[in-house]
Amino acid sequence: MIIQNFEAFLIAITVLTLTPGLDTALVIKNTSRAGVKDGFVTSLGICCGLFVHALLSAIGVSAILLQSAELFQALKLVGAAYLIWLGIGGVKSLFTKGEKLEVGTRNTQSFRAKRSFREGFLSNVLNPKTGVFYLAFLPQFINPEYSPFIQSMLLAAIHFVIAMIWQCSLSGALHSAKRLLSSPKFLSRMEGITGSVLILLGLKLIVDEVELY
Repeated sequence: MIIQNFEAFLIAITVLTLTPGLDTALVIKNTSRAGVKDGFVTSLGICCGLFVHALLSAIGVSAILLQSAELFQALKLVGAAYLIWLGIGGVKSLFTKGEKLEVGTRNTQSFRAKRSFREGFLSNVLNPKTGVFYLAFLPQFINPEYSPFIQSMLLAAIHFVIAMIWQCSLSGALHSAKRLLSSPKFLSRMEGITGSVLILLGLKLIVDEVELY
């Protein structure tokens, strides 16, 4: 298969997408502002921003592959360690009270598609955490025998579909989502689950790379 460890990618990216964060907060806030259409278009903007990060990641991977296969392997090991570090931060949230995610309140502002798309797109593209995450995450599943660009775009497309389904579902079920996202206990548990997945995934990727080396 062109993508390495595809099953691991699918599981990890799904769990990570379900975790409440900046993107979720923006979708819920904009849904509260002008309805479900606002939330849907905001989600579209956010998910389109993923391709920008995938492109930058592909350029970085391609440059590293031109240098040496060993350098690419080193990048994957560093990326796996970064995922573990992120995971530890998520697991720590199980032992804290957590914080409420502000989701806003319903009002009567009019829906403007350009505004909603722009807010979602810029929120994602200008988020350095997303850029760093993609640079660490995507190379774990890139097969150096095939085009890094095609693989990165394919992985981003899969993430796009999963994120759109999840965020639009949240927008359509705003009232239920508000109750969940306002619960510190719920947020802490979600972060803990995500953290555990990242730690296990990072360890697996490191073991795989060491065995190949």
